[in-house]
Amino acid sequence: MASSNGPLRIAAIGDLHVQEDSVAPYREMFTEISNHADVLLLCGDLTNFGKTTEAEILADDIKSCSVPVLGVLGNHDYECGQPEKVVEVLRGAGMTILDEQAHEIDGVGFAGVKGFMGGYGRGELAPFGEPIAKLFVDEAMNEARKLENQLRTLRTERSVAVLHYSPIEGTIEGEPQAIHQYLGSQRLCDPIDRFDHVKAVVHGHAHHGTYEGRTPLGKPVYNVAQFVLREKFGRPYALLEV
Repeated sequence: MASSNGPLRIAAIGDLHVQEDSVAPYREMFTEISNHADVLLLCGDLTNFGKTTEAEILADDIKSCSVPVLGVLGNHDYECGQPEKVVEVLRGAGMTILDEQAHEIDGVGFAGVKGFMGGYGRGELAPFGEPIAKLFVDEAMNEARKLENQLRTLRTERSVAVLHYSPIEGTIEGEPQAIHQYLGSQRLCDPIDRFDHVKAVVHGHAHHGTYEGRTPLGKPVYNVAQFVLREKFGRPYALLEV
């Protein structure tokens, strides 16, 4: 494990999509990661449909990881309407689910939320018109507020933002332009650039996106969807130092 002054080695992966018929799908990988990283970050879509059985399969694999495991849920983890059950199962295996409270490991802070849709730049949906449209935007704004509140509580010199949806358009390049507004929200980027201690951002969701991008203030953002990583590195997880 890293010291509070030295770099922290981080492994990150998104979009695991564990299915009911999966048999120890990530056990070997988690054991491997334990030999190369100080912490593992899981960036949402941990299950395929948010089923209890899927979460239990992943939980069994998480138990094989000898380093701390932190992460967020993704949209797939909500499909069965029981995200709280998915959280309960994964927490029972020792995973820290980031959503309302930040977490610190060896001098590095971690703040995370699922995030939401909404788009970027001129394509960003505004809270105007029908009440349902305003509720949609309010959900995106609420996720950004939760992230900001966590980042504000951190007193570390270094921190990492953990998301499922992307805060920038740069890391979803490669996906069809028509679905960009469904892959993330620029509102998530505002709190990231507001706090100097944020040194890196990881997210998933964009299976055909781009590995690395930058926020308007130049902070690195990494798309760690396993499909992107397999193509770039020949393995389903990224290794970073913070």
